[in-house]
Amino acid sequence: MKRKQVLSELSGISFSACAIFTAVITIFFVGFIFYMAYPAFQSQGLYFLYGNVWDYSENIYGIRIFIAGTFAMTFTTLLIALPVSFFTAIFLAEYAPRQIVSILRPMIELLVGIPSVVYGIFGLFLLKDVFEHTINPFLSTYLGFIPFFVDYGYQGQGVLLASVILAIMILPTVTTIAEDSIRSVPFSYREASYALGANHWQTIKKVVLRTASKGMLLGAVLGMMRAMGETMAIVMLLGNIMQVPRSLLDTGYAMTSKILNDITYHLIEDEPRSALFGIAAVLFLLEIIFVGIARKIGGRNS
Repeated sequence: MKRKQVLSELSGISFSACAIFTAVITIFFVGFIFYMAYPAFQSQGLYFLYGNVWDYSENIYGIRIFIAGTFAMTFTTLLIALPVSFFTAIFLAEYAPRQIVSILRPMIELLVGIPSVVYGIFGLFLLKDVFEHTINPFLSTYLGFIPFFVDYGYQGQGVLLASVILAIMILPTVTTIAEDSIRSVPFSYREASYALGANHWQTIKKVVLRTASKGMLLGAVLGMMRAMGETMAIVMLLGNIMQVPRSLLDTGYAMTSKILNDITYHLIEDEPRSALFGIAAVLFLLEIIFVGIARKIGGRNS
């Protein structure tokens, strides 16, 4: 008994130590980012968030263009990815036979293991020409009266191309979490719905999806965070032009792209380096805000 008690206490200490170590690493990482970014926040003030000028020679740093590019790309990605991911999850959890699930689910999960640079190469060497010669002209011709679909002639690169690639990248994350959430709904809920005369689709819509909505929302938030934090594929596909995107077919400049493109050249310069860390800090704050909103909304559904 004493030996078991000692092992139990040692296990508890080990688990506590691991948890504390993880918390310390997280606090140190976050603290380091904001410590490095503080000089830029101090010198630029609120201009850092709403300014359009980024000039190393004048030490003027405003990131509104980068925020706009990141938001345009992220929300377009979600508009593409969420319907496909959720419908796929519903199919796998509610309709597909086990044999089909055993084939489709590993194929979807395999997308997680593909490096982002490979996605970027796929988009640059295959999809870029398709967008330049087919998709963009089609959208511009038939939907060009809508400002979101005006083609500004950037040879396929832009928000829509980058968002399609990002949608493929986040699809396995959102689909897997959504499917698990749907499967976790007790079968007794379905039986009760059937007993009241509902059919299969009515049960899914009125009972299953409402019960699983918290987990599905979590999957959407994780997918959004993956999209906001993606770098390599975005550098290759978004265009990296200093402007707020005027349409889905226009180019832009994402926050992560700016950090990657410039950090090597300005690593030893205090103010430019601090400004780049400031972008990272703002991106981190945005993700914290969205996670908090998701948890608040999810709490209402629990």
